[in-house]
Amino acid sequence: MTDHPEPRLLRERLLSAGFDVEAVRAAAGGAVAQAGIATLAGGGQVFAKTVTEAIPDLFAIEAAGLGVLHDAGLRTPDVLLASSELLVLAPFPVFPDTGEAWEELGRAVARLHTSTVHDRFGWHRDGWLGRLPQANTWTDDGHAFFAEHRVLHWLPFVDDRLDADDRRALERLCERLPELVPAQPACLNHGDLWSGNILGAPDGGVAVIDPAVSYTWAESELSMLWCSPRPPASERFFTAYAEVAPLADGWRERLPVLHLREVLSALAHGVDDWDAVGYVRGVVAPFRARRAAGAGSPSAEEQQATRA
Repeated sequence: MTDHPEPRLLRERLLSAGFDVEAVRAAAGGAVAQAGIATLAGGGQVFAKTVTEAIPDLFAIEAAGLGVLHDAGLRTPDVLLASSELLVLAPFPVFPDTGEAWEELGRAVARLHTSTVHDRFGWHRDGWLGRLPQANTWTDDGHAFFAEHRVLHWLPFVDDRLDADDRRALERLCERLPELVPAQPACLNHGDLWSGNILGAPDGGVAVIDPAVSYTWAESELSMLWCSPRPPASERFFTAYAEVAPLADGWRERLPVLHLREVLSALAHGVDDWDAVGYVRGVVAPFRARRAAGAGSPSAEEQQATRA
């Protein structure tokens, strides 16, 4: 939590929705929504968030994602309201950030992935990642799905941040995805699994919020947590995950490529306080114009460059 001034818009919308609000304390989180913990008359609390300009199905799809994850075995807060302007959830405590909690989460996510294997990539409806659309068109080929809907999808949103060489290098990387990422089945992904979207639970367990669900590669999910800033104890997540769902050789080396989807989304949202452009350019360096006329797979040295 933060000590920011009370989010007035959030308070106003909670009152309009019939919540008897006494005070709202701003909550830490992403740059997309105004979020806070509201104290209600009588002493109860709710977590709520809103966006300045209402997006008709933004919160309805988020609520649906929480529901499908809950049905598949992950713990999520109860949805109290999902309207075009407001999402209200039952409050959960902060994530305890202990080795035991990370292990519990690792096992839970591994069970999610192994119990929801699907024959296609996508979801039954398009969604949102932040305040921008996420395409979930059903696709039989995982490489085609990731290239079109998780990487190239973002290029129109980042024209002012990446130059023509950057974009062409991303296109070449996508053309070579089958050489970089082995074929894997689709499974249900939370879709935005970084430390800020992990909570505690009232009984001491762990829970997740803010999903952007789809059926895609399990390693795509892991890339989000592995490559984003995270505390040292989170190493236990990957150890526990592998006990339930063994990880294929080379998984660490592939994750920076798979994390491009999140980095491009951050750029599209105007978030680059950690040199996201530099990250993209580092990963695509082997696929720049000097290889335009080349053939065959990237050399060992070039593949190593994608791991930086």
